Amino acid sequence: MGRPSHVKPQRTGTSRREFFKRSAGGAAMVVAATPLVPMGGLLAASADRSGASANAVFQHGVASGDPLQDRVILWTRVTPRLDATEPAPAGREADEREDDDVRRDGKVMVHFVVALDPRFKRLVTRGKFKTGPERDHTVKIDVTGLRPDTTYYYQFRAQGVISAIGRTKTLPKGNGKGEAQHLRMAVVSCSNFAYGYFNAYRQIAERADLDMVVHLGDYIYEYGDGQYGDVRPCEPAHEIVTLADYRMRHAQYKRDADSQAMHRQHPLIAIWDDHETANNAWLDGAENHQGDTEGAWPERVKAALQAYYEWMPVRVVDPANLRRNSRSFAFGNLVDLIMLEERLAGRAQQLDGSIPTPLGLAFTQTGAFADPARQLLGATDEAWLFDKLRTSTAKWKVLGQGVMFAQLKVRGAPNALGGGIFFNSDQWDGYQPARNRIYDVIKGVNGAKPVNNVVVLTGDIHSAWAADLTQDPNNPEPSLGGYNPLTGEGSLAVEFVGTSVSSPGVDDPTGAVANSLKPANPHFKHIDLDKRGYMLIDANDQRCVCEFWQVDTAAAISNVQTLGAVFEVRDGLNRLQVSSITSPKANPAKLAP
Repeated sequence: MGRPSHVKPQRTGTSRREFFKRSAGGAAMVVAATPLVPMGGLLAASADRSGASANAVFQHGVASGDPLQDRVILWTRVTPRLDATEPAPAGREADEREDDDVRRDGKVMVHFVVALDPRFKRLVTRGKFKTGPERDHTVKIDVTGLRPDTTYYYQFRAQGVISAIGRTKTLPKGNGKGEAQHLRMAVVSCSNFAYGYFNAYRQIAERADLDMVVHLGDYIYEYGDGQYGDVRPCEPAHEIVTLADYRMRHAQYKRDADSQAMHRQHPLIAIWDDHETANNAWLDGAENHQGDTEGAWPERVKAALQAYYEWMPVRVVDPANLRRNSRSFAFGNLVDLIMLEERLAGRAQQLDGSIPTPLGLAFTQTGAFADPARQLLGATDEAWLFDKLRTSTAKWKVLGQGVMFAQLKVRGAPNALGGGIFFNSDQWDGYQPARNRIYDVIKGVNGAKPVNNVVVLTGDIHSAWAADLTQDPNNPEPSLGGYNPLTGEGSLAVEFVGTSVSSPGVDDPTGAVANSLKPANPHFKHIDLDKRGYMLIDANDQRCVCEFWQVDTAAAISNVQTLGAVFEVRDGLNRLQVSSITSPKANPAKLAP
């Protein structure tokens, strides 16, 4: 999803020097390392107003991710200095001075320290990690032995230079009263560097009370310069296909000042969608992959995933099969966050529609669309999801995933009359039998218990939606498996779809297009097609709230945000209702300086 309808001819590529002059994200590349001031166990680096590290060694910032109760991934990337073989500063131990050198094979030793305070007076652990060209000089450390529900601060040192200070947090336990009473997290997707600035990331970075940030995919885009956005140029200038290409594109995104600010303040839990490889990816190919000119699809996937795991603060689920990325995170007994891989592990190829509409070729749930053998998750991950839903003891079962789960129709009709005409075969609408199997688990068929309090979080579509989830939204009789749009009766779960960080939506300033969709889709309670921003999820024992936050633009740097809408689902009701803004957590830990 999110492809340009017409691919523009590529512009003449800019030189590296011209690129860094034009790109705010590349500013750190041309700033010399600043003087260092002693601080705690390491040294404090100066930072610009974005909080991004302003030195040439740690020009891609710091990040953390995949937090658990006792551990978290810490990440950075070292750019070896040209003068790395110069003597290290006096006063260091001999082994530390040696660590500051770059070996002839390109290996670099990186030191890290973790503390309970941003001045590193209360040290928790420290260590070192050797990186090199075989992993693109990235650093990923799974720091263990941490306390649950605790904020930590961390920092790296390499070649006599230290990084910006990062801040992260572990997940709470679920046993005993008083544990995991309140989850507050930001949810983002679709951050296209070429289409604009990551102002939403900036707003998230400034929220001190968040437990985490969830990224639902399209963290990078694969297109070449000017092919899908021309606000900022791409690096490399061509569409990325090789390992070197994917690494360079990840590096460009990690130099972005707003991205660095978000990453260094909050742990990230991410799942990929399609653009981390190529648009509308599936098991054996992608819409934006041409084998005759771009090589074999498995080789492109291998390159994309190697770069992804190098550059993202996430754990490898299965070293023998990097395409498997579904995993879960228990926020005490309050929330089970279940992240679903929906592109590379088992998805059948998308089918083409055949019914002309103003929105493109649409389809009905007939023929191959009704084939139960077609998978979106794949059989292995589907069985894993079913088990997670059935065995979860958490209050809220939250699915983090890429493509819209709710039915989206061009023309509505009850299922008994064919169900109507559907819009997008890349979404779950294109895999309705597979979606029905998930509904069966939620309903508790064949004597199984129903699964209450399922909340689906979705990205991909560059617009904001809130939906009651029902298999038959155009049938007004809940007693017959239908849905009452006035009361929400018949809804089995809810879905919050977040807009993009920067990728374009539909130009709909008056809401006319959104309003035109509502008669065929009465289960949608909120549709906003043209704003950029993020979702804020606030969950406690009584309700789960989604606030839709909007930035005023992605075309320029801006610090303006507004609240677009607020909806909630109450415990046990499985349907949406209008809500109000939530209160921040009291006394959050200090942001990293």
